Amino acid sequence: MARVKPTAVYHCAGAANVGRAWNRGEATLAINVRGTQFVLEAVAALDRRPPVLVPSSAMVYRPADHPLREDEPRLPPNPYGLTKLAVELLAGRLIAEGLDVRIVRPFNHIGARQYPSFVASDFARQIVEIERGRRDPEIVVGNLEARRELTDVRDTVRAYEMVMTRGAAGRPYNVASGTAYSVRELLDRLIAHARVSVRVRIDPAKFHPNDLPLLVGDPTRIRTELGWTPAIPLDDTLDEVLNYWRGRTLDT
Repeated sequence: MARVKPTAVYHCAGAANVGRAWNRGEATLAINVRGTQFVLEAVAALDRRPPVLVPSSAMVYRPADHPLREDEPRLPPNPYGLTKLAVELLAGRLIAEGLDVRIVRPFNHIGARQYPSFVASDFARQIVEIERGRRDPEIVVGNLEARRELTDVRDTVRAYEMVMTRGAAGRPYNVASGTAYSVRELLDRLIAHARVSVRVRIDPAKFHPNDLPLLVGDPTRIRTELGWTPAIPLDDTLDEVLNYWRGRTLDT
């Protein structure tokens, strides 16, 4: 930090896999919480302190059956959300000491190059493997009824930039579209873009008891205060994801 003398810091590094956090809680805490502490303290030690953007998560909220607002109760339903709540509390302490920290709470976003441990990328990779004849034309899935936001990552990054340029320190902003899609609809849309026929088989063994039935955010604050709204249609995003995997060797 002292060598680079940044004019802005986007702290996007972290352990982002919600499912993995159940089995790797210690590592997730170390990466997300301690990692953020090191970044913020390094910025605080600079003579000229730049603003810092810290992504929290929609997982800090108590699960609900409606679009979540920024003032909803924070009661994380999983270890990953717990680490992000701790990050927010840590940021609050540094804000009280004069650091300019901007907080965003992104909901689900997808795009090319996302790890296949995330559902859209996983489905897309399987479809490409089927297109290449590397697997039977069948995708085995778990719960398809869970509903999630599916914002293009490029729209999400644009929201981060707007929060950094026009947002308020310590004021959290949902990066949310307000629209949720079922995993079934996501899969159906991807299959519609496939170049071969694909069957779907539901395997109850793939169901996760900790899956939230709905996770959708209320975007009112970021829309009215900053003027952000998603611009990239879902089908364009899914084309990007599929074409990314079509350009890969799939050896790993």
